[in-house]
Amino acid sequence: MPEFFEDVARKWKSFAGKRRASNRIDENAVRNTYARWAPIYDRVFGYVFDSGRRAAVSFINELPAGRILECGVGTGISLPHYSRDHRITGIDLSPEMLDVARERVAEAKLPHVEALEVADAGDLQMADASFDTSVAMFVLTVVPDPRAVMGELARVTRPGGAVVLVSHFPEQKGWRGWIGERLAPLSAALGWHMDFDINRILGRTDLRLVDRRRVGPIGFFTLLVFERV
Repeated sequence: MPEFFEDVARKWKSFAGKRRASNRIDENAVRNTYARWAPIYDRVFGYVFDSGRRAAVSFINELPAGRILECGVGTGISLPHYSRDHRITGIDLSPEMLDVARERVAEAKLPHVEALEVADAGDLQMADASFDTSVAMFVLTVVPDPRAVMGELARVTRPGGAVVLVSHFPEQKGWRGWIGERLAPLSAALGWHMDFDINRILGRTDLRLVDRRRVGPIGFFTLLVFERV
């Protein structure tokens, strides 16, 4: 496994170097990176993110039937797990990832998936309060402007609805911090902000944090649930 991380880091060195030089994530770099990952993304990262993804979807499936927006739907790996009572719209910045998602929907015959669209999560061309729940899984660490994404998730979610997030937030000490350091080459390859500060998305007046729990392998990720107020 360490050899894999090293190989990935070498393969994507130029992309990671550009990101570090600018100290921000470039939208085109993200799009180009995931275009390359699309054919193998599920095989490489499906297991790593599976428990966090399932925790978020399980929470959503306990909610009354409604319209769900999944930002960063990617290859659509989560789509088969949603309750068929929900109606799902998925967006992603990568057309190549969405091509994989559309194949998945067609092959698995998922009638609850209403739309899969190329869109910028930080600038959604959607009406206010048009969804009952919005969810972003492993997205905030790769977008150029996480605050803009949070604002859009809040805007398109109806009052009383839920905004659900799963992400990694760094720990400076302990074994989780040690693991985070070891995963740094892989995170750089994918354009993740492993140093993403959770305070960047907390404190909004239109979102009230109602649940926070560790999920995923060894509790490495965090599930956050907000109520739209």
